Amino acid sequence: MYAIVKTGGKQYRVQTGQRLLVERLAAEAGAEVALEPILYRDSETVLDRAGLEKVTVTAKVIEHVRGEKLRVFKFKPKRGYKRRTGHRQALTRIEVSEISAQKKAATTAKAPASESAKAAPAKPKAPASESAKAAPAKRKAPSPAKPKAPSRAKPKAAERGKAKAAGEAEGKQAPKAKPKQKAPAPGKEEDSDGT
Repeated sequence: MYAIVKTGGKQYRVQTGQRLLVERLAAEAGAEVALEPILYRDSETVLDRAGLEKVTVTAKVIEHVRGEKLRVFKFKPKRGYKRRTGHRQALTRIEVSEISAQKKAATTAKAPASESAKAAPAKPKAPASESAKAAPAKRKAPSPAKPKAPSRAKPKAAERGKAKAAGEAEGKQAPKAKPKQKAPAPGKEEDSDGT
């Protein structure tokens, strides 16, 4: 039997009687602490939230300690930048005292409940189609659309085509675009015959 618990942003696999170092807990030495279970494994595996609410993992705080010193050195070459700092993590040593899960109710407790269910008259169930008509499904309301800012771009192609057709109907022809001519490359001169 074991459990996986979460504390201090980390997960640990624990068994009864096991000692381990975790991040500092806000409890005095000798106090009992409840740890948050994520998984419980005995004859069955419990992973769901409803099942984990019945699982309790308690641990006893033995002492508060600090981890070993870490050296942090920053250096940037050719700039004369050097920084040296250190860090010691605050830790708590705990011993797992108990891992327990509430078992399901005994089958004898279920028997009287089933007898009372037999004695009470059963309510007729409505057909599925009628129940669906009685309670229509809720729909999500669409979010209000944001108004768009006026566009300064050219009118759409359909609008340009309508304006062009209206101008031709009045007898005016739309001016044709002249093809662009390439400028001669600098340093090269064209002869009069175009070669």
